[in-house]
Amino acid sequence: MSDTATSLRRKIASAGDLESMVRTMKAMAASSIGQYENAVRSLDDYFCTVQLGLAACFQQGESAVSSTRVLQKETGAICAVVFGSDQGLVGQFNDVMVEFAVQTLGNLPGKKVIWAVGERIQLRLAETDLPAMKSFTLPNSISAITPLIGQILIEMEAQRENGKIAQVYLFHNRPKSGSVYTPVSQRLLPLDDLWRRDLAAVLWPTNNLPEVMNDREQTLLALVREYLFVSLFRACAESLASENASRLAAMQRAEKNIDELLEDLNRMFHRLRQSAIDEELFDVVSGFEALTKSAPQSIKARF
Repeated sequence: MSDTATSLRRKIASAGDLESMVRTMKAMAASSIGQYENAVRSLDDYFCTVQLGLAACFQQGESAVSSTRVLQKETGAICAVVFGSDQGLVGQFNDVMVEFAVQTLGNLPGKKVIWAVGERIQLRLAETDLPAMKSFTLPNSISAITPLIGQILIEMEAQRENGKIAQVYLFHNRPKSGSVYTPVSQRLLPLDDLWRRDLAAVLWPTNNLPEVMNDREQTLLALVREYLFVSLFRACAESLASENASRLAAMQRAEKNIDELLEDLNRMFHRLRQSAIDEELFDVVSGFEALTKSAPQSIKARF
C-alpha cells in the first residue's frame, strides 16, 4: 500500500510540475501573439501608403509602365516561399501548411523551387514530392524579421537575374477570427500588367491629383522594393502570430488534460488513503474484540 501511495504522490508532483511549465509556455505564446498581431496592424497603413504611391506612378502614363518590365522574367521556375515553424508543440500547423502548398502548386504548370522558412516545415516538406531546396531560419522576435526578409529578397533577386526563377509565391498561415489560423497564398512576382492595372485603378483618397516628383522611374523602383519588403514582412509576421496561436491552443488542451489527470490521481490517492484508514480501523476493532473474548470476566465487566 505504501509503495502505491508513494507512486501516486510522485505522479501528482510530476503532473503539477508539468502543469506549471505548460502555463508558462501558454503565457509566452499569448504575449508573442500580441506583438506579432500589433506588427501586422502597424503595417496596414504603411502598405496602403505604398500602394497609393504605386498607383500615382502608374497613373502618370506609359513611362512608368516601361520601368516595371525589368521586374518581369519570361523564363524560369516557380519559386514558393513556405513559412512554417522552427519549434514544436504547434499541433497540425506545419502539416496543414504543407498540404495546402502541395495542392496549390500541383495546379500550376512548370518546375517548382521550394524555399522553406523554418526547420520543422523543411522536414515536413522533405516527405513530399516538393522538398525544400533552400531553407531559412525563422525569427523569434519582431526585430529579427527584417534581416530575414533582407536575405530572402537578396536571394530572390540573384535567382531572378540568373534566370532560375520567374514567379514567386508566398505560402503562410494567417490568423483568423473564429479559428486559430487558415492557410493562404499570394503571388508576389512577377509584377505584370494585371497587377499594374489593379493598382492604377486605385482611387486617390482626396480631390487633389497626385504628382510624382523628380525621377519617376527611380521613385517607382523604390516603391516596388518597399512593396516586396512589406509583403514578405507581413507574411512572416502573420505566420508567427498563427504559430503562437496554434501553440496557445495546444497548451490550453494540454492544461485541460493535466487538470483532468490531476483530478483522477488525487481521487485515487484519497480513495487509497481512505482504504488504508478503513483497514487500520478494522484491525483495531478486530484486536479489541479478540482481547475482550480472551480476557477474564472481571476485566470484561470493566468494559
